[in-house]
Amino acid sequence: MLLDILSAKDRAPAECVIEVNQQPIEDLYPFLVEVTVETGRTEPAVATLTFESRRDEHGEWLVQDATGIDGREYVLREWSSILIKAVFGDREEEVLRGFIRQVKAEYPEDQGAARVIVECQDESLQLDREHRRKTWGTTDAPMSDTQIVTEMLGSYSPLSLDAESASGQSGLVGLNQDGTDIRFLKDRAEANGYELIFRGGTVYFGPMRIDMPTPQDTIMVYAGADSNCLSINVQSDSHQPDAVSFDLPGTDNASSTTYTVEPDLKVLGQTRASSADRGLTPFVWKLTGESGADEARLRAKAQQKANDADIHKVAADGELDGTLYGHVLLPGLPVIVDGLGSRLSGTYYVDAVSHTFSPLGYKQRFKLLRNAWGEDITALPTANPLANVMGAFNFGAVA
Repeated sequence: MLLDILSAKDRAPAECVIEVNQQPIEDLYPFLVEVTVETGRTEPAVATLTFESRRDEHGEWLVQDATGIDGREYVLREWSSILIKAVFGDREEEVLRGFIRQVKAEYPEDQGAARVIVECQDESLQLDREHRRKTWGTTDAPMSDTQIVTEMLGSYSPLSLDAESASGQSGLVGLNQDGTDIRFLKDRAEANGYELIFRGGTVYFGPMRIDMPTPQDTIMVYAGADSNCLSINVQSDSHQPDAVSFDLPGTDNASSTTYTVEPDLKVLGQTRASSADRGLTPFVWKLTGESGADEARLRAKAQQKANDADIHKVAADGELDGTLYGHVLLPGLPVIVDGLGSRLSGTYYVDAVSHTFSPLGYKQRFKLLRNAWGEDITALPTANPLANVMGAFNFGAVA
């Protein structure tokens, strides 16, 4: 059972609020052992809720047999909607919104060790229920990727396209879908070199947002009372290409032409992490297995590969104290890291975040990416309002 051991503090520790079918599960909080949420740029967000359970005098189990307000429908039922939020004082931030995917009840030999494990996934799960065969765009009515995504999401109201999404390719004719909607959207994102992120009831379909004017709150390392980072490790990968090339076959038996595409991402620092100045031959990888593709498609894929290699030149992983950080760190957006020195400090791109709510506190394990060296002097750290808060985590809403 999780206890609120810091109720006497002037500022409460971060709390986790869980709603199933728009109703808080307050009666189940005493049995909730741990909540983990995995979020990232390239995979759907998933969550695992672990409950301990016991049987009452009527033979009913207090977690798996729990019913809602009407006393009829079970609370932890597959395909029920779920919302997981982190609460910082009087402020709430969403961690995951989606559906219960799987409920597993464990009854070991020791009855006191009985558990219920609930697996959840973000709202992309509902797009993976039906195999469709459809052709998008005709000669008389060509379509753009924006039109396709908007029309597709219309079947999943209130899910909508994020306002910051990009338009993708236009003039699409005879684009065949032969699979689920989520598989098709992933294919279209890959064709454009885009990210596909489900968050907060919206879907972002667009390029990496590394140039957002206002990054997330700063990750503070070895900053005394302002520290919020428990640990961090930074490493570079020198075997990432500086450019990607492709061959375009000539016409009428003419020889093919080689085109080289360099990354076009914003440089997240003073100097791009590149081997171009090391006195070696140019570090260029070539696309293969793309016979029959036109120049636009080849160039788009080469650009995607070049940008992906570029942003993976420098990587960091570490752990935040969620209470001290005071926010939910979001993948697919930039964040400033301060305290690593003039070469390693600066703006990074958040690749993935793993959230853990337990009696030990609220922790966020992160993975960051970068394509440059040197601190960006225009990126100034912001003060952390919860810098002096110490303590553990407790489940339940703030009064």
